[in-house]
Amino acid sequence: MAGPAADPAAALAAAGAAAASLRRELERHAHAYYVLDAPTVPDAEYDRLFAALQGLESEFPALATPDSPTQRVGAAPSSAFAGVTHRVPMLSLNNAFSEEEVVAFDRRAREALGSEAAIAYAVEPKFDGLAVSLTYVDGRFETGATRGDGETGEDVTANLRTLQAIPLRIDTTLSLLEVRGEVLMRRRDFARLNEAQRARGEREFVNPRNAAAGSLRQLDPAITAARRLWFYAYGVAGGADQPLPADRHSALMDWLAALRFPVTPDRATVCGVAGLLDYFAGIGARRATLPYDIDGVVYKVDSIADQQRLGFVSRAPRFALAHKFPAEEAMTELLGIDVQVGRTGALTPVARLKPVFVGGVTVTNATLHNEDEVRRKDVRVGDVVVVRRAGDVIPEVARIVPERRPPGAREFTMPVACPVCGSAVARPEGEAISRCTGGLYCSAQRRQALLHFASRRAMDIEGLGEKLVDQLVSPAADPGAPRLVRTPADLYRLDVEQVGGLERMAEKSARNLVAAIDASRRPTLARLVFALGIRNVGETTARDLARHFRTLDALMAADEPALLQVPDVGPVVAASIATFFAQPHNREVIDALLAAGVAPQPVVAMPVADAGLGVVAGRTFVLTGTLPTITRDDARALIEAAGGKVSGSVSKKTDYVVAGEEAGSKLEKARQLGVAVIDEAGLRELLAQE
Repeated sequence: MAGPAADPAAALAAAGAAAASLRRELERHAHAYYVLDAPTVPDAEYDRLFAALQGLESEFPALATPDSPTQRVGAAPSSAFAGVTHRVPMLSLNNAFSEEEVVAFDRRAREALGSEAAIAYAVEPKFDGLAVSLTYVDGRFETGATRGDGETGEDVTANLRTLQAIPLRIDTTLSLLEVRGEVLMRRRDFARLNEAQRARGEREFVNPRNAAAGSLRQLDPAITAARRLWFYAYGVAGGADQPLPADRHSALMDWLAALRFPVTPDRATVCGVAGLLDYFAGIGARRATLPYDIDGVVYKVDSIADQQRLGFVSRAPRFALAHKFPAEEAMTELLGIDVQVGRTGALTPVARLKPVFVGGVTVTNATLHNEDEVRRKDVRVGDVVVVRRAGDVIPEVARIVPERRPPGAREFTMPVACPVCGSAVARPEGEAISRCTGGLYCSAQRRQALLHFASRRAMDIEGLGEKLVDQLVSPAADPGAPRLVRTPADLYRLDVEQVGGLERMAEKSARNLVAAIDASRRPTLARLVFALGIRNVGETTARDLARHFRTLDALMAADEPALLQVPDVGPVVAASIATFFAQPHNREVIDALLAAGVAPQPVVAMPVADAGLGVVAGRTFVLTGTLPTITRDDARALIEAAGGKVSGSVSKKTDYVVAGEEAGSKLEKARQLGVAVIDEAGLRELLAQE
């Protein structure tokens, strides 16, 4: 007995029900996108639904009704604007998503033209904006309209007049000219707009295209004018009553450029399918660096006579094709939220996703940035989310799909202890990032902590670079081998035999490194404090702490009120220092350093009787530019030895700016504030008066 699928009537009925469901969903998404300016699904999801409906209508032609979305170009124009009937319909383009589809397009064009010769194509980026038509009568801009449903668009003339890129008058002898193009918003202007929306507590736009559409369709043209929209022309509406002023599309674009219409500088003319695919690959490689979003490339047969011979199908020209990039957005399910610890201790929530193909790769994880972003987007475990991946950018969860939230979706809570080492997690007031406080101990931060510890301005261990540190913390030759170094204290237990066994380390190099490590056992207290990598403690603050407390024990015993007594140490820095020394793990590493023979030299206090005698003592200096005979580090040492202080920035409290060659903004600020500016000779003269 044959199953239901073998019954043609039953198959048609099932296909009809599926087609009806697809039409309702497509119409709902089209209304949200075109009329409400609030897209509910990514383009890729809409394209998938559209292709499914096309497939059903192709298999069952009786289902292809005139009111099907496949027979329309866009959506009905909004009732908020007057309607404009396009003299020549604004049709959409057929899409290609693979090289095979491009090859098939080229083959069909050659067969229809009856030519085996390679076709010349005009190619250009496919802008991700809003298509519009501009009508000029006797050289004056008269009417501007959106695409709408392809037959009728919205009259947005007043708003288009506010776009500086659109000429209001052109030098042409044509009595009627209809220019087609795209209104878009550049990425930097989109970022500024959303920043302003957030500041006002208003809804942010999903993407630049959505922002451009919403901005162009404002009832108040002043709002449109304030939003920095751009326009690129991509063609002219021709017809029997309007012959085109060129015989090739590429020449037509040059003619528009001569009339002062913006046209993309990235357009080109190529030959054959190989030229099409080479252009697609080239523009795709540059996509992330363009100032605006594109979602593919448009191919057009360059000869206008050949375009006319190829003609149109119901909703698209046969002579043109949109070759789409892999979708940058796709929908999938959020399976869980993990927390990763970065090399600086930053905790980042990461979405674990049901695998989804987006941006040309299969994505299983995406960043959620920080706790505030999770809250702002209301992301919960179990949600259906939209994932975005642009070029080589790390995939991110762009937004949720609220109507698909399942019952019991779980909210995210940032852990209070580091998931790697168990140290306390702190989030300083006013910052968006939570951080692990176990810096010296936390294995996630180990590599960066060691590189900082050994750096020239810290413990100055010559020869301990990135490749060597990588081998010490995780031997590449044998990943299962025990790590030689887990904390900075382990460096002082290394011997020549251990170091010599590392890749590319000869005996002499090993001896030099062990000697450099040994030579660093008696640092100044300021160097050791800086080497510990305490958050918000730079070289200057480390020196201030060393001068004030004079010993490491006194510094570690200081509470926040005591730390606030140090010049230029404020509440944020004091809290960072106190939190660091309060962590048992950090104390253990410091104890291990001392046990390994690291002995910071106590600071000898300047006798009170001498403290105010010198010209330099108590003065604040800023160094900028290149000095003739000494380095800035040497100049700093001379100033500090004389009782002076060196700051990294110029303020009203600065006494002298020491300027060398190529001094920059610090010198300019000194002049603005009236701070004394001296050169190296002037500095030496001051030091000689000590």
